[in-house]
Amino acid sequence: MRTFFPSDSCKESQLNAINPQSWLQVERGKLTKFSSSHTTSSSIESFVKVPEPPILPFFKPIDYVEVLAQIHEELESCSLQERSNLYLLQFQIFRGLGETKLMRRSLRSAWQKAGTVHERIVFGAWLKYEKQGEELIADLLANCNKCAQEFGPIDVVSQLPIEVNGSSQETFMMNGDKSLKNVNFKIGDEKIVCDRQKIASLSAPFHAMLNGYFTESLCEDIDLSENNISPLGMRTISDFSMTGSLSEVPPDLLLEILVFANKFCCERLKDACDRKLASLVCTKDDAVEIIEYAIDENSPVLAASCLQVFLHALPDCLNDERVVEIFSHANKQQKSVILGQASFSLYCLLSEVAMNLDPRSDKNVCFLEQLIESAETDRQRMLAFHQLGCVRFLRKEYDEAKSLFEAAVSLGHVYSISGLARLGYIKGHKLWSYEKLSSVISTVNPLGWMYQERSLYCEGDKRWEDLEKATELDPTLTYPYMYRAASLMMKQNVQAALAEINRVLGFKLALECLELRFCLYLAIEDYKAAICDVQAILTLSPDYRMFEGRVAASLLRTLVREHVDNWTTADCWMQLYNRWSSVDDIGSLSVIYQMLESGGPNGVLYFRQSLLLLRLNCPDAAMRSLELACQHASSEHERLVYEGWILYDTGHCEEGLQKAEESIKIKRSFEAFFLKAYALADSSLDLSCSSTVISLLENALKCPSDNLRKGQALNNLGSVFVDCGELDSAADCYINALKIQHTRAHQGLARVHFLRNDKAAAYEEMTKLIEKAKNNASAYEKRSEYCDRDLIKADLDMVTRLDPLRVYPYRYRAAVLMDSYKEKEAIDELSRAIAFKPDLHLLHLRAAFHEHVGDVLGALRDCRAALSVDPNHQEMLELHSRVNCHEP
Repeated sequence: MRTFFPSDSCKESQLNAINPQSWLQVERGKLTKFSSSHTTSSSIESFVKVPEPPILPFFKPIDYVEVLAQIHEELESCSLQERSNLYLLQFQIFRGLGETKLMRRSLRSAWQKAGTVHERIVFGAWLKYEKQGEELIADLLANCNKCAQEFGPIDVVSQLPIEVNGSSQETFMMNGDKSLKNVNFKIGDEKIVCDRQKIASLSAPFHAMLNGYFTESLCEDIDLSENNISPLGMRTISDFSMTGSLSEVPPDLLLEILVFANKFCCERLKDACDRKLASLVCTKDDAVEIIEYAIDENSPVLAASCLQVFLHALPDCLNDERVVEIFSHANKQQKSVILGQASFSLYCLLSEVAMNLDPRSDKNVCFLEQLIESAETDRQRMLAFHQLGCVRFLRKEYDEAKSLFEAAVSLGHVYSISGLARLGYIKGHKLWSYEKLSSVISTVNPLGWMYQERSLYCEGDKRWEDLEKATELDPTLTYPYMYRAASLMMKQNVQAALAEINRVLGFKLALECLELRFCLYLAIEDYKAAICDVQAILTLSPDYRMFEGRVAASLLRTLVREHVDNWTTADCWMQLYNRWSSVDDIGSLSVIYQMLESGGPNGVLYFRQSLLLLRLNCPDAAMRSLELACQHASSEHERLVYEGWILYDTGHCEEGLQKAEESIKIKRSFEAFFLKAYALADSSLDLSCSSTVISLLENALKCPSDNLRKGQALNNLGSVFVDCGELDSAADCYINALKIQHTRAHQGLARVHFLRNDKAAAYEEMTKLIEKAKNNASAYEKRSEYCDRDLIKADLDMVTRLDPLRVYPYRYRAAVLMDSYKEKEAIDELSRAIAFKPDLHLLHLRAAFHEHVGDVLGALRDCRAALSVDPNHQEMLELHSRVNCHEP
């Protein structure tokens, strides 16, 4: 979810403590030095504040693997109508785990497997909403003659089946006069001549009126003046009775006929009006104006068309109170007309959008109340209760929040206990909150968030111990690192504080952690380091606000700049080279930001920025930088290269190659050749294309470029030579790359040494990389391949300390334990990582271990959960099939 959920209790307690203005108003050079005797813990505290961790409005089961496995099992046997909601639940689990790619894949599955038109509309709109800001990609694909509008509006009229009971009425005579072939309907002063039997065939009421035992069956003239139909409307109805179709009829007249058709049960006529009107709904205003008719007249096609228009205008349409009113207060019958069976999925979407706009808003509350009403299963109810509980908590509606969290807990959502504990603390029951969390920890397999939450209700060593345990169980939680760093800073242990916050920033570029480190640097007046962090923050989020949202990061940057010497363009390039070569990606980001600020927009610099952001696992920010590179490209051939990278990075490799070739036709450039070589090498497993890739990279190196990029090209060329077995050529490439400070080339050269059977030289080469690189978890991991067995574990343990998200060390340690017949310890090692990272390889290995020890149910559970992560993984499918045969 895009919106950060701050803690209200935290805000209240710290509102007056944080006062950035006291620093912002100080003149340059007049700040009290941290090391001076005047410094107090309270002055440090004015900078260093750690908000309590938010209660996240997510579905967080105790054992997500178990729930994913259950969903996979249900998907194998459920009806078509149930599939979308199961994929939606899968989406909610991945959202709670922070797995954006898996979330989107689940949404796509829900859209693909939708059993109804309404579900297809909802999930199509949701995917479109998730892909906001990607319009450029669609335009580029269109230019390449490839359609990207897969989530565009569907043809509701053709998708919804015709539901008319019987094609026509029997036209036999009961009491009517056979000589009365026509009937004259009188409306005001006008008479409309109609074919009696054609009109009678429109509906049972008309048939009874004109052919049954009613006075009208004997009458030639019948007065319809009191039935709200105009003469023109009646003539149109007469034409329809003859032809079975509606010609060009204006919308107002169609609405009039729709009401009349519904009143007289003319199902074919009503359906024709319904579909004709549905095809005319194009804008939000159209839909607002017409949806009331759709509801009142029970016109599902028209209602679905209006729904689609609303949802494809998200999030903007939720700023229209008329639209909000329609969805907020729809009753069961109205929802049935508008949504069919898609109520729960719709209100999941609407509450998601409203949460991102303003989590405290009334409309968000209304949508979540509707979500609760729409829920049909316990899993849906626990999610809805928890989400509304979070919103009520934010709104300080504590009694309502308590009831909602209790309802979620009673249905099995243990994470909602964190909400109850926080409420207990607010009401002064700190011990109760502590005991509540202790009870949970003692009764289930504990998770990191449980210890993190309990730490809020104790002090001193107990708090520290709980936070250490939280980090051990879930190293991705940022609050424990931030709390420890702030605590160490209060004790004036500066280096330990910085080391602690650097631990998490080494593998997770979290804005709140960068902000805290910025504050630590401010407190010790290390303005060069502070400016680095604030510029990295602004690169990731240009509108970011610090000190609990009260000060724009851009303003803080301006003020800190007053305390830092200006760099010339040459200085900036020298700094960029130094940081790039030391693998200091955050520092490199900061330098590029400064260059852009001082030198104006520059396509090349934005492109460099995008490369760094991809390396830092910030794909959204990287795409934003690439789009800026396109906007500010200095030439047509340069712009084509950046467009090619955009297409390549979003999985459209062929189109990316096409852009590279177009660029080369205009001008032979380093970046165009490099893009073509990169995309070709990545898209083809055929070694026969290696010679082409080599030629392309050699052509790139002949073109003008800076050493930052030439080092990368040499490194890539070396890798291709290694794959072809040309070790001498590879070594030359890596050595030349190192001469121009491309530090990562040490890894390639180490590989060459290893393939030459010189393991010691390979180890030494990787040691050089470790010594030079600021972020070196991958270097330790690679060096472990060249260690003697007794040193491998030490290197891989270091990898886990530096970056606990890297899965290879867990797999290696588990395999070693399994080889030593320590099956339980091996499974525990994998479980330790699986608890916070839903990784296919970890699940696959644990499933194999379970199978080996005869735990068929455990193996089957892991297989099913792994197939939720990747449904098409061949080895996983084979293992699942084998294990499934042995299920008791």
